[in-house]
Amino acid sequence: MNKEAKIYVAGHTGTAGSAIVELLYKRGYCNLVFKGSSELDLRNQKSVEKFFQQEKPEYVFMCAATPCGVANMQYRADFIYNNIMMQINVIHASFKHRVKKLICFGSGYMYPKEAQNPLKEEYILSGKLDYSIEPYALSKIIALKASEAYNIQYNTEFICVAINNLYGGNAKFDLKQARLMPALLQKFYLGKLLQKQEYVQLANELKVTGVKNIEEKLKEIGIFKDQIFLWGNGRTRREFIHCEDLADACIYLMNYNFKTCDLHFNIGTNVDYSIADVASIVSNIVGFNGEIKFDITKPSSDMNRLMDCSKIHSLGWKHKIELEQGIKMMYKWYLENKGAIE
Repeated sequence: MNKEAKIYVAGHTGTAGSAIVELLYKRGYCNLVFKGSSELDLRNQKSVEKFFQQEKPEYVFMCAATPCGVANMQYRADFIYNNIMMQINVIHASFKHRVKKLICFGSGYMYPKEAQNPLKEEYILSGKLDYSIEPYALSKIIALKASEAYNIQYNTEFICVAINNLYGGNAKFDLKQARLMPALLQKFYLGKLLQKQEYVQLANELKVTGVKNIEEKLKEIGIFKDQIFLWGNGRTRREFIHCEDLADACIYLMNYNFKTCDLHFNIGTNVDYSIADVASIVSNIVGFNGEIKFDITKPSSDMNRLMDCSKIHSLGWKHKIELEQGIKMMYKWYLENKGAIE
């Protein structure tokens, strides 16, 4: 990518998009364009077409998505509709307006539930998906296969990267909709505040007043002074990628000179952890001094997801941020940006 090339980052305020924007600026890319969802509805084909016609981006990072989590899977139709429409509109507009390269984002959920770990790119569509997150997984598979189809038919360079649990700055800290890592971090932070009897800060965090109301609200989400309850059994294993590593990988791929139309890459660390182990690490970093328990009556995906990253490693890229370091970075960001206290 030329440093003056026009680059469009869709979803620039999210964890992935904001990390990509920050790293692009840091590396001297100065001609970036982005619009929020209130300015540009990516589900609307005419609006997307008009935007591409006016802006004429040369490179596109398609980070915009309706993100998935087991806790919010009652919105199955929204995952299908929103993600497919956004992705297809951006992919087709990128083709029509001769975008040089596009990156869209897949997920470890795209792989079959019973696929052998580590998950290789060629395992896509080789078995049944995890039903609990099937709508989201299907929407991501469509983006992958659409990119592949345009590459084959029109000789485009549309890349799809599959990632597992993304974490880092600009995460959505909402216990009802948050992804795994921000949910864990916020839950243990609230537990620490409860142990320290920081009720003013808890009132600010929970948007409720009065000690009794605060404690009742915390109980509803499994937080007590001496213990915290998490969903599932804690044995499911997950792989994590820090947003700064993801941004680095995506820019690396945008600058790589490909000689193939097979542009599907897993991006990860090649290391997985049980949810129980991750919870213990987060608890120690945050400073919650209590017991961690698991509620097996609550829904959770039991699909282990460790990806084989040998394909992107063969191009010369590897991650730099290990899990404990990344969680410390994320917690620091949370304290600095959410008005939280130590």
